[in-house]
Amino acid sequence: MTRNRPSFHFTVLALGAALLLALSPARAALFEDDEARKAILDLRQKVEANRVQAQSATEKLLEESRRASDENVLLRKSLLDLQSQIEQLRSELANFRGQQEQFTRSLSDMQVRQKDIVQGVEERLSKVEPAKVSMDGAEFSAEPREKGDFDAALAVFRKGDFAPAQAAFTDFLRRFPASGYAPSALFWLGNAQYAVRDYVGAIASFRALLTRAPEHSRAPEAVLSIANCQIEMKDTRAARKTLEDLIKAYPQSEAAGAAKERLTRLR
Repeated sequence: MTRNRPSFHFTVLALGAALLLALSPARAALFEDDEARKAILDLRQKVEANRVQAQSATEKLLEESRRASDENVLLRKSLLDLQSQIEQLRSELANFRGQQEQFTRSLSDMQVRQKDIVQGVEERLSKVEPAKVSMDGAEFSAEPREKGDFDAALAVFRKGDFAPAQAAFTDFLRRFPASGYAPSALFWLGNAQYAVRDYVGAIASFRALLTRAPEHSRAPEAVLSIANCQIEMKDTRAARKTLEDLIKAYPQSEAAGAAKERLTRLR
């Protein structure tokens, strides 16, 4: 039995070793399960944290999206309001331009009417108001009708219608006795009378001119015309006297030169 004890101990030791060997995988498996469970728990925690973080980010994005949507709605409403205001301003501007064009047309029409009125008034005034005229070197004021009647009578004389011209100048002197045209009217009246051989009437007209305006530019011609009438009437003595008076009174005139020639023929 003493001889078998070492064997027994060996056997025990072998069994213990076997038991340890048997228990080691079990303990290892148990340790591995704990580590896996811990890793799973850590993973779950991370997943939950990521979920919570993602949900928070999603909610934040949704909130920002709602806010952006609200802002877009407000912006769209503001743009619509602004567009409406722009259209209203355009309409008001178009109305203003239309009113301005109407005002411009009205102003233009008013200016045209005013111009027509002024022109009409001026024309009416020109028909009645005296105006400065010049005739035979003399300047004076004459009424439009006065000037028109004188010009008409002179036009008749220049056409060679001496009898009508005589009547026209006689009528003119009757209606405008104080006219500045009177000396010239007397001169042309005398010439018309001379043309129709009314020598006495012509001498009276020429002498009326000389009495009224001895310094008139037609005065020397009037004296010469008196002499011509006297010659036609065969009153040589009177004609010679008239020609001599002409040369003394108007020595520098062309009529004085003509008087000298006639004097030589009368002798």
